[in-house]
Amino acid sequence: MEVKEESSTISYLTHEQAAEIDDLLMDQLGFSIHQLMELSGLSVASAIAEVYGPRKYNNVLVICGPGNNGGDGLVAARHLHHFGYKPSIYFPKRTPKPVYEGLVTQLESLSVPFLSMENLSEQLLNFDILVDAIFGFSFQGDPRPPFDDLIHSISCFGEHYQGHQKYPVVVSVDIPSGWHVENGDISGKGIKPDMLVSLTAPKLCAKRFDGPFHFLGGRFVPPSIISKYKLQLPAYPGTSMCVEIGMPTQINIENPVSQKLIEKSVEDDPFVQFQKWLDDAMEAGLKEPKIMSLSTANKDGKPSSRMVLLKKVDKGGFVWCSNYGSRKGREISENPHAALLFYWNALNRQIRVEGFVKKVTEEESEQYFCSRPREIQIAPAVSNQSTVVPGRDFLHQQCKEFEEKYPEGSMIPRPQSWGGYRLIPERFEFWQGDESSVHIRLKYFTEDTDGKKAWTII
Repeated sequence: MEVKEESSTISYLTHEQAAEIDDLLMDQLGFSIHQLMELSGLSVASAIAEVYGPRKYNNVLVICGPGNNGGDGLVAARHLHHFGYKPSIYFPKRTPKPVYEGLVTQLESLSVPFLSMENLSEQLLNFDILVDAIFGFSFQGDPRPPFDDLIHSISCFGEHYQGHQKYPVVVSVDIPSGWHVENGDISGKGIKPDMLVSLTAPKLCAKRFDGPFHFLGGRFVPPSIISKYKLQLPAYPGTSMCVEIGMPTQINIENPVSQKLIEKSVEDDPFVQFQKWLDDAMEAGLKEPKIMSLSTANKDGKPSSRMVLLKKVDKGGFVWCSNYGSRKGREISENPHAALLFYWNALNRQIRVEGFVKKVTEEESEQYFCSRPREIQIAPAVSNQSTVVPGRDFLHQQCKEFEEKYPEGSMIPRPQSWGGYRLIPERFEFWQGDESSVHIRLKYFTEDTDGKKAWTII
């Protein structure tokens, strides 16, 4: 998770400056239009992948205009395909130039579908992401068909699709379509994106962008241009082609759940909030995101902790599997109260869950056991957790004898001492770290209301 660059320290380009820089790149500095489209499209795809991972936001519609912005969109679609998304293209005004024809051929070779105008407005809600690659900074005047109606539909989702609870997120390339390059959405009819990906350097209109995510893709800008125009541009992290920019995070001390934690909204249901954070951890590629610390205590209140693997989570609670005769199993039988802790260092997040534990049904334990690979089924069958053994050779010999008893192809019976546990939560705490050390905590606890349990957030 990268820290946003403060937008007040970043340069913004006028229309004239943006046009001059494009001319310099393609004239004196040797860039071809093919190269600039490739770099820009990769930046857009990378920015999308930073925030909207393909597991949750898989179906993408890239709407391409007839100019360079449309070419950037075609390149972005190709990269999104290779990133694991399912892109579709709407490209009604195809430009008869080799660079565009080549990009179309590349996408067709990947079986990326090109959609027609017929019923397109009705299909918009079928997508998770809409990429607005219609008009760039060089466009002037009012949008013409078929883009005028499409821009209007996207900018007025709530009016056009009343009753729908979920709308696609909208990502605009360089300039939200319908905006003036310097003055922004002066007509009030332009697209209002959730994410803006500025290219080379932000244009003046980006100062009026108030969506949650603003990225810059412009790692290709040579030092000579930076010097000539006295540009202040952010450093790009690692090998990334994009960097998030925007206003620095302001923590409201009286209402700390107002910034980072609700950038993607806080859910009323802690199980839904947990799943969102778990999805974030998995999409970030973290190693073993389902590993959790399980803390138990015996009847005297003496605690112990260990790491276990989350097998399942649903409205009924958090499930893991273990030997019932292990220390944790014995402590749970004496004192069913326990706590779980998930910690994702790279995201600066942790979740604490407290509640009471009970065994899952025999049927559930059987299902979990049968879902394990054969070699992992053998381990609990020969190992009595928390007991002393003569050495590793003893365990290896036990495994060998067990494999001989149950050869490949035969069913390994589940030991009666092994099965699942379910922690039924009574309290959640979501913690988001912050560099200011004013950390954010969001707590859920149950209250009885008219004989029914309901979650309360503090």
